Amino acid sequence: MHWVRADASDFVGNLPVARSGHTAVTVGKSKVVVFGGFADRRFIDGISVYDVENGIWFTPDCTGSGSDGQVGPAPRAFHVAVAIDCNMFVFGGRSGSKRLGDFWMLDTDIWQWSELTSFGDLPSSREFTAASAIGNRKIVMYGGWDGKKWLSDVYILDTMSLEWTELSITGSAPPQRCGHTTTMVEKRLLVFGGRGGGGPIMGDLWALKGLIEEENEMPGWTQLKLPGQPPSPRCGHTVTSGGHYLLVFGGHGTGGWLSRYDIYHNDCIVLDRISVQWKRLVTYNEPPPPRAYHSMTCIGERYILFGGFDGKTTFGDIWWLAPEDDPISKRSLRSPPNISSESEPVISSQSAVQGNLQDQSVLLELQKKLGFSIPSSDAQVDIVDEMHDKELLELSTRVLGEMLPTSDQAISIQALREHWKTCAPNSIQLRELGALLRDYQRLILSQCSGTLLSNSLAAASIMP
Repeated sequence: MHWVRADASDFVGNLPVARSGHTAVTVGKSKVVVFGGFADRRFIDGISVYDVENGIWFTPDCTGSGSDGQVGPAPRAFHVAVAIDCNMFVFGGRSGSKRLGDFWMLDTDIWQWSELTSFGDLPSSREFTAASAIGNRKIVMYGGWDGKKWLSDVYILDTMSLEWTELSITGSAPPQRCGHTTTMVEKRLLVFGGRGGGGPIMGDLWALKGLIEEENEMPGWTQLKLPGQPPSPRCGHTVTSGGHYLLVFGGHGTGGWLSRYDIYHNDCIVLDRISVQWKRLVTYNEPPPPRAYHSMTCIGERYILFGGFDGKTTFGDIWWLAPEDDPISKRSLRSPPNISSESEPVISSQSAVQGNLQDQSVLLELQKKLGFSIPSSDAQVDIVDEMHDKELLELSTRVLGEMLPTSDQAISIQALREHWKTCAPNSIQLRELGALLRDYQRLILSQCSGTLLSNSLAAASIMP
């Protein structure tokens, strides 16, 4: 898969403004509807629609009325939105300091909002919850934050009768959480990640059965521990269904080893529904900057990423993640024009020289830590090429969870380097150290000979 930043030639119309905490749902196969969000210390209530077939962004003139006489929902962020047929259902979120519990439906055929009066076991006001469609009639919602406590309740809404039912579940259950994701896969609801009671960020995966009435199953939770390379603990991420994969992207977690600060992610991990294991998705080109509270939707074989927040910046950029044979992937690797309001920094020649000196100091530091000297350019050093390093190749195939043909060995090596970059140092196994040190040695020698192996630099961040 190839990352490509969208440029002005990809779209017609008015692009959505920068934001985070919004929702984006695919209605049918014809449009993506973006609603709400937060930016510049204000909550957003507008709708932006992407017409997939014509490549047009537009803002529909919506009609409707709510209980307070407003046309549509109040401005909000960190709510949930679920599409069923031509309708988008919106629940909860936050506006200012207030958690919301109102319930709205947008008919995207006539662009009309309706505030719905539901009954039954009404869920409390909340934000950072997660919801998914069950077939073409019901919605299941799990967890969230009500301003005082993390939640672990499960509600099912019948969109025809507008009745809420709180699901009674016995047995073990996931810890309370918010900022997680929910995804319906066949007859099960999968819950991944989030921030739990007491504040820890989690990376666990749970499955909930008993959501389909016709199956006559007793509702119950099961924690899934799947093989492969699972995502690191995170919240504010997205999980997007495409083909037989569930794609995990972004989110934020704690810095982990010797760090008290949050870190933001831009890695791609897939849950393969056929082999039932985690895999690192190898991508090409420069990836988007790390972020959380963004949106990622699937359009055919493409994914479209919009917005998000990295702790300092609210993004308004749009990115494609597309297969190799997609025309967008064949676009030249030129830097596309920035379609958001952010300005790109300009690197001067003086900065480049300073950066080169910093690289040299880093190499000298690595030389000391690894315990071998850097030879002169005239010296002959017997270094095993990475494609002939059997130990490196064996480790790299384990990271991807499958054996690859010879033509893809470079891809698996890159995946191994990404694994070393993102994992905690104390999680590296003893059997990996030989291959890791040889990879460092190749890096240093290549630097000294004037060849920059940028992929190998990824491993440098795990050194103490």
